Amino acid sequence: MRSDLKPLVRGAYDIQKLRIQMGNRIVGNFKAKLGQAPSQKEEEIDDAKAKKLLKELRERFKKITNGVKSLLPSRVKFVGDELISTYTELCLLAQYQELERHEEQQFSIFGKTLEEYPIWPAWLKGVKGVGPAMAGVIISEIDIAKSKYPSSLWKYAGLDVAENGAGRSRKKEHLIKVKYINKDGEEAERDSITFNPFLKTKLMGVLAASFLRAGDGPYSRAYYEYKARLEQHPAHMEKTKGHRHHVAQRRMIKIFLVDLYR
Repeated sequence: MRSDLKPLVRGAYDIQKLRIQMGNRIVGNFKAKLGQAPSQKEEEIDDAKAKKLLKELRERFKKITNGVKSLLPSRVKFVGDELISTYTELCLLAQYQELERHEEQQFSIFGKTLEEYPIWPAWLKGVKGVGPAMAGVIISEIDIAKSKYPSSLWKYAGLDVAENGAGRSRKKEHLIKVKYINKDGEEAERDSITFNPFLKTKLMGVLAASFLRAGDGPYSRAYYEYKARLEQHPAHMEKTKGHRHHVAQRRMIKIFLVDLYR
């Protein structure tokens, strides 16, 4: 059942989020060794440099802990180097290594369960750019029986158009009033979004990029064709490249959702 898959998928992404946060802390801790100026904000660190540092730190960690049966050597036996120079730094790396291991295990576990869901072997498995992780998100977050039309999927994924003609977002003018029971047991109203934010983030932030990285395919072709149209359209010619890129990605994912619905 979909309800069984959802906790596995959300749990895997929760661990991934924690691992990314830990990675950011490690990068911040080693920012001086990255050559970061004291006045430079952590979020301004070049992403490529941060990834390179994490890779080097993992390699150093393996060398320092080589031959150690437990995860870490004792504090007395610890011998650092010019990069991992303190035992505390080594412990920080050990936490990161453990999170990476648990993340891989979690994704591997729910990846093995997908054969139980007919849409995976019948179609999703053959879609270029859709791997087990993304398939898990799609299957667990979308109840196709509740989608009357393809546009129902667009709305649920936050890819519909708001009343002001703009793409759906968290902006105040795009919120709706929903009723709920407050802490006093009374009915009240509050502003709420109209879509599944987790699903939208994965579709637009992960799947869209995956389609483009996968090379030539129906969805990447749809992206480039629509982007070319936008570049020649009077209403979009003056827009930024980033804006046209986002609009073309949105169009690509909407086409994918139509195919998923079918």
